[in-house]
Amino acid sequence: MNSPALESFMQLKGINQHFVDAWGNPATVTEDKIKKLINHMGIDADDEAALMDYYQQQELQHWLSILAPVTVLQEAGSYPLEVHLPIDFVTDPLIYRITTEDGLEIDTSLTATDFPLMGNKEINDIEFQLYEVVIAVPLNIGYHRLTLLEEGNDEPLAEMSLIITPTSCFTPEVIQQGKKLWGTSIQLYCLKSDTNWGVGDLSDLKELLQKTAENGGDFIGLNPIHALNPSQPEQASPYSPSSRQWLNIIYTDITAVPEFQYCESLQKQFASDAFQSTLASLRETEWVDYEPVTKIKLSALRELFDCLVKSDDDSHNVQQLKRFDAFSQYVVDKGEALKQQAAYDALRFKFLSEDKNAWGWPAWPEAFQSFSNEATQQWCADNQQEILFWCYCQWVTEAQLAEADQLAQSLGMSLGLYRDLAVGVGKSASDIWANHDLYCENISIGAPPDVLGPLGQSWGLPPWAPDQLYQSGYQPFIDLLQANMSYCGALRIDHVMALLRLWWVPEGETADSGAYIYYNVYDMLNILALESVRNQCLVIGEDLGTVPEGMDTLLQEAGVYSYKVFFFEQAPDGGFISPNHYIQQAMATLSTHDMPTIKGYWHCEDLYLGRELGLYPDQAVFERLLNDRVVAKQQILNSLHGHHSIPDDLYHDANNTGMDKQLNFKLQQHLAAGNASLLSLQLEDFLEMDQPVNVPGTSDEYRNWQRKLSHNIETIFADKDIISLLKQVTEARSC
Repeated sequence: MNSPALESFMQLKGINQHFVDAWGNPATVTEDKIKKLINHMGIDADDEAALMDYYQQQELQHWLSILAPVTVLQEAGSYPLEVHLPIDFVTDPLIYRITTEDGLEIDTSLTATDFPLMGNKEINDIEFQLYEVVIAVPLNIGYHRLTLLEEGNDEPLAEMSLIITPTSCFTPEVIQQGKKLWGTSIQLYCLKSDTNWGVGDLSDLKELLQKTAENGGDFIGLNPIHALNPSQPEQASPYSPSSRQWLNIIYTDITAVPEFQYCESLQKQFASDAFQSTLASLRETEWVDYEPVTKIKLSALRELFDCLVKSDDDSHNVQQLKRFDAFSQYVVDKGEALKQQAAYDALRFKFLSEDKNAWGWPAWPEAFQSFSNEATQQWCADNQQEILFWCYCQWVTEAQLAEADQLAQSLGMSLGLYRDLAVGVGKSASDIWANHDLYCENISIGAPPDVLGPLGQSWGLPPWAPDQLYQSGYQPFIDLLQANMSYCGALRIDHVMALLRLWWVPEGETADSGAYIYYNVYDMLNILALESVRNQCLVIGEDLGTVPEGMDTLLQEAGVYSYKVFFFEQAPDGGFISPNHYIQQAMATLSTHDMPTIKGYWHCEDLYLGRELGLYPDQAVFERLLNDRVVAKQQILNSLHGHHSIPDDLYHDANNTGMDKQLNFKLQQHLAAGNASLLSLQLEDFLEMDQPVNVPGTSDEYRNWQRKLSHNIETIFADKDIISLLKQVTEARSC
């Protein structure tokens, strides 16, 4: 690159032109692609003067800021802090006042020149100097405030957030003592039962927890249960949510909401033959029919809400009044963030009813395209009851999730629930509508070409701007972790490399037109450790795909558990790594939501489907993948025989070995005997299903996120073969 202005801008924004691809080869993003990305960030990349001016303005602001917006440090006896001071202040004693999160004030008087001078810059004939001062004070982990004061002057010179963290994430004592745990992973919507309303719900989850615990399991892993868009329920991807802070209300079990016991109109409707017939038809479908399911649940929720808040207080009993008070307190406690989500859900219905093309805030009248706009605020004030209804939906869903978590604890499950945090939100998300400044809205995150996606991937998820995240003191990241570490014993972070870097793709461009943008991984990991310890929540990082060198070490040192997918764990010679050689600090699994089931993998169903859907550049790529799969299957059989995991007289030639129940179950037992502390098995594989949950790189081509399980919960755990498998898995994990 020949442009100093462009290079300076790239350095400022964390844009790296070079990376190592998924196959271990050096790769370089062309200058044209870099410029196109910058243009989508709102700067003319061909205007060198504009690039340099932007860089110089940011540099100026950096030097004029006495303190950084935030400093994140691991717990220690003393803490180094950078301070920029005009030269007239450097010899004066200044008071560094730390206000701890519990209100304690600690004052330390320091003179900058007693510490190393790290740099200087002249601005408008005034020299500014950078010092690294060291404050030796005892501080607990937590969120503190540092204020810089002149002696005798109460007006602060500067303030910043000071975050003190543990050195690593939380690991439960039973795992520290060497216990190896197993559990099942599930897309909650796909659970079938005799009682749900056509989609798996939180009462189904309770039943699954009960059955899993009875058979030796220690956790249930969930797909992201983030808020989606109730007004457009067919947009069902849990990895493209409206908000990562709030919940998908479709998972509410209507009959388990306390108001159901007092809502005579809904009870009468529920008992009718017509209503029961509708529910039966919704349950019997092979695929979740989101639109009628959402419609019937929202109608019921409105009746329950009306029952709670009806104006005739004389008809309320004491229990109902307590419920109303509890709801009112919930609204107060959750504050502005809940109001934002509720307002967005309400406005989506309003504008869609007026214009079927008003798919989200970008298609609304300009006056309503932000939560903070005057028109939006006025509408909220005029429609408070509607806002409260959507708050109520979140309240009852959250309460049922809390009950599931409490059940898991009462069953003695070591982890109970483990939740899944999506890497971003959709373009029409409420999170963006309420926080425009935080997002780069003309960018989509994704992945460069790799094994899972030969063409690369662009997920349609606008990323956080690293500099805005830093300027906010990482508060959005903190809020996100706190919300998702609630009501669970573990959190899986999808695409954990996002803590270090994300592949940014300009809107409207193909995935290979992107580049990597870097975040402050040390700050992010330290904050992750703080929230993990505070919430007693183990962290699993999905570290598949293009993993930069050294990231595995950073994650391991931070106490983040790796994600070992058996089908990807191959040695350089093509052989499959023995599960006995997996690192202990890991979760092992055979497959994921983005991969075929065991049976689908073995019969190459994913490859044939990918060819049918046009996911491969040409026939040669398909044939190479097909040949690679046959070779991989043979290596798997060789490995299984080498470990005496399958009968000596069976399953020798991959060319004529189909996937039957015995081989399927033996493969799961083989992985269970491995070294990883955590093992996650899929209910689909217990049932020998072959259809995938999701096909990466598709939208309308395949019915992603709709496929149900082939059997009800009640029948899964009545199957003697499955019970026998779980017994053998439990025994293998005990060795």
